[in-house]
Amino acid sequence: MLLSSLHSVHDLRRLSPDKLAQLADEVRDYIIEVVSRNGGHLASSLGVVELTIALHYVFNTPRDKIIWDVGHQCYAHKIITGRKDRFASLRTYGGISGFPKRDESEFDAFNTGHSSTSLSLAVGEAVARDFKKQRYDIIGVIGDGSLTGGMAFEALNHIGHLRKNVIIVINDNEHSISKNVGALSEYLMKLITGSLYNRLRRRSHTIIKRIPRYGNALYEFLYKMEASLKGILLPGHFFEALGIRYFGPVDGHNIELMIDLFRRIREINSGPRIVHVITKKGKGYEHAEKDPARFHGIGPFDIKSGKSIATGGISFSAVAGKTLASIARTDKNIVAITAAMKLGTGLYEFEKIAPRRFFDVGIAEQHALTFAAAMASKGMKPFVSIYSTFLQRAIDQLIHDVAIMRLPVRLLIDRAGIVGDDGETHHGIFDIAILKNVPNMTILAPSDALELRDMIYYAVRHDSGPLAIRFPRGKTDDASIAFGKHNRFTPGAAHKLTQGNDVAIFAVGDMVSRALAVHDTLKSHRMKSTVINLLSIKPLDSTTITQIVRQTRHFITMENGIMIGGVGEMISAMLPCALASKRLFSVGFPDAFVTHGKNEDLFTLHGMDVDSIVTRLLRACGK
Repeated sequence: MLLSSLHSVHDLRRLSPDKLAQLADEVRDYIIEVVSRNGGHLASSLGVVELTIALHYVFNTPRDKIIWDVGHQCYAHKIITGRKDRFASLRTYGGISGFPKRDESEFDAFNTGHSSTSLSLAVGEAVARDFKKQRYDIIGVIGDGSLTGGMAFEALNHIGHLRKNVIIVINDNEHSISKNVGALSEYLMKLITGSLYNRLRRRSHTIIKRIPRYGNALYEFLYKMEASLKGILLPGHFFEALGIRYFGPVDGHNIELMIDLFRRIREINSGPRIVHVITKKGKGYEHAEKDPARFHGIGPFDIKSGKSIATGGISFSAVAGKTLASIARTDKNIVAITAAMKLGTGLYEFEKIAPRRFFDVGIAEQHALTFAAAMASKGMKPFVSIYSTFLQRAIDQLIHDVAIMRLPVRLLIDRAGIVGDDGETHHGIFDIAILKNVPNMTILAPSDALELRDMIYYAVRHDSGPLAIRFPRGKTDDASIAFGKHNRFTPGAAHKLTQGNDVAIFAVGDMVSRALAVHDTLKSHRMKSTVINLLSIKPLDSTTITQIVRQTRHFITMENGIMIGGVGEMISAMLPCALASKRLFSVGFPDAFVTHGKNEDLFTLHGMDVDSIVTRLLRACGK
């Protein structure tokens, strides 16, 4: 076993190239073993094992910087950079993160978690490096999916303009490469990355530029001719036109080929270069190769069968998708939009019944919102299904292109609140604090599947501005929900679930069930509480809330989000001072980023578990 003796990249570089394929197989097996227990991003990580090994084998990391886009493909990177023994703790509380983290290892150049950032980071790092007159290589690794994000193109444009010395690796796992094309590509790569070719290229450019009067014009002409010729033979004309030299495509699972290529590319050492690598998502694990979308991000599963070890019930995402699909059968004005999250947001059901009204815009959240705004302006009924954490990237579009014009764009905000194992880059704890400040905005929060269904039916009729329905990650017990019917829902309503004069508990969304558990525990301490389900965050049901606060001695608020700017502050600001002073405390997350771990561990860590809330209440009430 090679992996057992691998403790650092130095051990890796001591291996002969012919041993690296065996190492890749062992790393891949280890990733499958751990992810089958802990869950995680499997298919993407399996696809880049050979690429990761080749990069660390050639480049002098951590001095040379590898910047992973998104970072969900970094498992092999973590294993071979000194974290092999901790890898079994992947995505567990107190264990290593599923994404690069600067405070976890010097090999992690930046914290990442969202898409399309690596190229901006790479060029920024290059500018700082050159200002400081330092010498090291910078490698930005970006997937073809991440190139659908506009930020990546903004960075490419800037890289081509600045001509900084950076290496861009495009990990293309959406296409295959035939043997003939691969052979031609390999030959051409050896030719154009050779030292003789590049020495002659540099010298000829220098000589041509020195020709009086016509030198610069002739240089530009020949440069374009060279780029055009490569564009005929290789699929890199677009990048060459931006001023970025293109090399590829190459087989991303041939380690020795990549090692040779990266060594040549490193020696060129002049301006930006792109290496186009072809990989297979899920490589080496049959079930992930056949269904890479399902194994993109997956919970614990059985290795042999590939089947998820799942609990009962139906996910909130599936409830949203099935409800919208059911309504769309009869309402032909409904369109569904997602930003590369068709499966995650449950919209595969909608695509089946209305493919022409389903739009996956790629990793382009900003475009998704403005695209929806235009359709809403023409009488269509766009629903944008988006994770809370990714909605953050499109707040300007929500304000400028949607809310100002009161356009009825409906947001289905999935993964609202903490999401557990993916950690701080993916927790959806900021949406209430951000969205409640947007004028003309309506914000709803169901506590169960039936309420989510009913709110979506209401959203279809809502036409007086943008509306957001936030719901958590996870499953609901009610698997027998009927999607073709609904109960009447009224925005601004708060529902009183229990009655008691000692303390009122105002709870939002998935915190309602926790509030009811607090209510039951308080009864054993002879305290009576009123639990209120705040179905509507904006507008708040000011009449009901004020009346309940008047009738109780104290009140608290509970929300799965940050407390600063949250529902607790909203209620206190709404009440007269005498009534606002009855608030004992708010239950929510503090002004800090929340780490990764199981949800219940994170709730306990922040005093949001039932026992902690009850203890705090009893102490505050002098019990």
